[in-house]
Amino acid sequence: MLVAGLTAVSCTGDNARELFETAQFEERQNNADHTKQLYREIAERYPQSPYAGRASDRLRELDRPKPAAP
Repeated sequence: MLVAGLTAVSCTGDNARELFETAQFEERQNNADHTKQLYREIAERYPQSPYAGRASDRLRELDRPKPAAP
């Protein structure tokens, strides 16, 4: 049982990490819509993952209004 539980947590962490890395790539490519979708998915599907908090932080930053250009 313990092994199965550890495997499930490990897989969940791997999935969250992979999604987070993809979201970071999409963010570097300036693909805001897909980036936000991926960060939301991480926060919703993997709330216990350390990546969930990081994804939520990035979403808040991306949703923050940009200052007007001078």
